[in-house]
Amino acid sequence: MLQVWLLVDLDSDTSVPVFQVCEWHSPEQLKKLLDLELRDRGEPESEILQRCRDAIRYSVKTSHPRFFNQLYAGMEPYSMVASFIAEAVKTNLYTYEVAPVFTLMEDAVLRKMIKVIGWEEGGDGIFNPGGSLSNIYAVNLARYRYCPDFKEVGMFSAPRLVILTSQECHYSISKGAALMGIGTKNVYTVPTDERGRMIPSALEEKIKLAKSEGAVPFMVNATAGTTVLGAFDPIDEIADICEKHNLWLHVDACWGGAAIMSKKHKHLLKGIHRVDSVAWNPHKMLMASLQCSAFLVRDKTSLLQRCHSARASYLFQQDKFYDVSYDTGDKSVQCSRKPDAFKFWLMWKALGSRELEQRKSVTLSHTAAGFWYINMDMMTGYQPLGEKANFFRMVVISPQVSRQDLDFVLDEIHNLGKDL
Repeated sequence: MLQVWLLVDLDSDTSVPVFQVCEWHSPEQLKKLLDLELRDRGEPESEILQRCRDAIRYSVKTSHPRFFNQLYAGMEPYSMVASFIAEAVKTNLYTYEVAPVFTLMEDAVLRKMIKVIGWEEGGDGIFNPGGSLSNIYAVNLARYRYCPDFKEVGMFSAPRLVILTSQECHYSISKGAALMGIGTKNVYTVPTDERGRMIPSALEEKIKLAKSEGAVPFMVNATAGTTVLGAFDPIDEIADICEKHNLWLHVDACWGGAAIMSKKHKHLLKGIHRVDSVAWNPHKMLMASLQCSAFLVRDKTSLLQRCHSARASYLFQQDKFYDVSYDTGDKSVQCSRKPDAFKFWLMWKALGSRELEQRKSVTLSHTAAGFWYINMDMMTGYQPLGEKANFFRMVVISPQVSRQDLDFVLDEIHNLGKDL
């Protein structure tokens, strides 16, 4: 059996938990260890309890302070409690009548996030199952604003539409273009500078190129915290171009959106109050439990509702005995929707804005690092960059990560590399 130990026993005076980040097995080995077969007869509780222990034992401990593989951080106790409550209550967030508490909580969280972004006149929003869907919502809203007939008539009502985004953007933009019939070839990628930031002049050239080809640019996707390099596109300059060409400007701030809560680092999002929509995942830098993803819109004319509504008469009756504007389900392409905002609301309620700001100021000081170890092939987490060789991609967005954790990883990589 091969075990990958990313954590060794530490002295008793440390706060780092002493357990493995991962006990690695191949898929075939793990199938035998877990006994995955579903049988006609149920198993006794003692065996079921062991199944639960095995599920924990062989899973990757993503809340461990030495888990650096992906873009979500640690375990937040208040948010975890909210997750337990949400599962126990088993609420579906489509109407106020079935989810009165969580409907109001989502509304409160969205209003607060909108205020933090800087939309002084308000806005709209909804929580989605992941940032990819939030980005796809942005594409759909942008298209609906440009071509409202598309909802009923379909692609026959629209010209060849083009989305512009940086070459370092998240893959959900292309997936959204494919899913919605726009086509991946109609996603024009804009070159970036040496820091991975979109080049505004290059954006302008791509817009001109699309128009010269007879296509219609309708949306620009900027990124606040790219997946690989953690780059923040220059939102203010991009907003100038979008206003000039009347393009919807969306910011994928799934990762870097939390920087706006830090007085020290909010300059990275300068100009975000000018954009049309924002995707922001509290389950990343802010440590909310998975999943917790908000899609925010500056529009106040019920654009989100008009774009997605189906007006199902058995759910969204207009003659109810309360304000039906709190029936938010028709804003979503989903029917069943969990109260994910509760995970963020309870955490924010317990910690307050000041503590959240302090956490972000700490983690943003060492958010991500990419480096190569020459002649080393074994990697815990890695990423290609253009034509260069794979490099170690260290994602550090949890305030639980200490200097000792970072030193440990570098020392381990160095020591293991010497044996190769």
